[in-house]
Amino acid sequence: MQLNKENILIVDDDLHILELIQRHLHRWNYHTYRAVSVKEAVNILRDSQVDLLITDLKMPQIDGFELIKFVSEHYPDLPKLIVTGFPSVQDSLKAIKSGVAEYLTKPFTRDELEEAVTKALSASRAKPKKPTQPVQRDAYGEIIGSSEEMNEVLEVIDRVKDNKATLYISGESGTGKELVARAVHYQGKFAAAPFVPVNCGGIPETLLEAELFGYKKGAFTGAEKDRKGAFQSAQGGTIFLDEIGNASLAVQARLLRVLQEKEVTPLGSHKPEKIDVRVIAATNNDLAEMIRKETFREDLYYRLSVVEIHIPSLRKRMTDLPLLVDKFLLKYGLEYKDRYLKIEPEALEVLKRYSWPGNIRELENVVQRAVIMCDKSIQVKDLPDHLKYAIDMPEDTLTSLAEMEHKYIKKVLRATGNNKTKAAEILQITRKTLREKLKD
Repeated sequence: MQLNKENILIVDDDLHILELIQRHLHRWNYHTYRAVSVKEAVNILRDSQVDLLITDLKMPQIDGFELIKFVSEHYPDLPKLIVTGFPSVQDSLKAIKSGVAEYLTKPFTRDELEEAVTKALSASRAKPKKPTQPVQRDAYGEIIGSSEEMNEVLEVIDRVKDNKATLYISGESGTGKELVARAVHYQGKFAAAPFVPVNCGGIPETLLEAELFGYKKGAFTGAEKDRKGAFQSAQGGTIFLDEIGNASLAVQARLLRVLQEKEVTPLGSHKPEKIDVRVIAATNNDLAEMIRKETFREDLYYRLSVVEIHIPSLRKRMTDLPLLVDKFLLKYGLEYKDRYLKIEPEALEVLKRYSWPGNIRELENVVQRAVIMCDKSIQVKDLPDHLKYAIDMPEDTLTSLAEMEHKYIKKVLRATGNNKTKAAEILQITRKTLREKLKD
């Protein structure tokens, strides 16, 4: 029997109620997801297409109203059905104000549940959808972004995910190169095969060859038994060579041979082993400059860069910043505060003014810290000082040092309400020096 197209998420900490509702919905040919906590429900909502939410209200840690609030803010067109064993007039009114489509009191009959589900879904189908902002595509794991720059990255992922062409990912530190490598692997037809990451910059040169190619017993002191290398472990799948620019010339020579011959020879062996592996390499180094300095092999570069993906820096895709902030607020709000946190518009503007030299990794750290420091929502006071007083200046603008200093002093004074003592403290100069600079 063909399933109905709707997917229904059921959230209740009572397993008996969960199973009862799920059993009925399956009988009516709906596909269901189930969660015993709000945290679990949020993860399902993020990763799946859901057409109706059925939730209890009284649950430990985070209650159902918090979930309803989150859904209303992030999925405004998703209909919501409450089932509760503790009905009250207050809760009913609160539910109606929150946009809940239907409200059922436990115990309820099968017919009452069917009627409520049908009404909620029917009302949702009939309701005109509000135009929404462009959102990222669904199928790229942890990658967040709907900017033109990120859409170009996703288009390349689409083209390469189902073949084993060698791929080179470039970009500044903190832009998410491993996320892109994982998306290429896990969104393609080889997703069931292994994905093996190797940090070429984090392994001593003397051990990197053994890590990559494996070794035979007795190959060197301490080699007490045969061991597979990363290439053999990735058989049929993908090996991700992160920070490839840090590999020595000797390792580069062996890698070149692996790419040419499609085989590896473990240390201590003379017998090559055939491999079937997609190679993805990444670095934040300037390989062109390294080639000029003869610290990176030009022939290896051309072997690695059959297809190249350049990940833009965060400052070049700032329209994605609110989406990234939402992601980290959700992650760390649940982890540290057991609830969902918002960011005040003024604080978001501060984040938008900053140039983010550390890219997404730096943004995540800032949001994580702000979640820990804040009370009910992220405010400007919860952000680090170096963000609050950052100078808002286009990236390519060139100006004199004196003018830069003048603008920065004015910015700090504005931020401190013209409090010269506080401004001098932030600038780490005396009040006398500040007065002299203001006269100038």
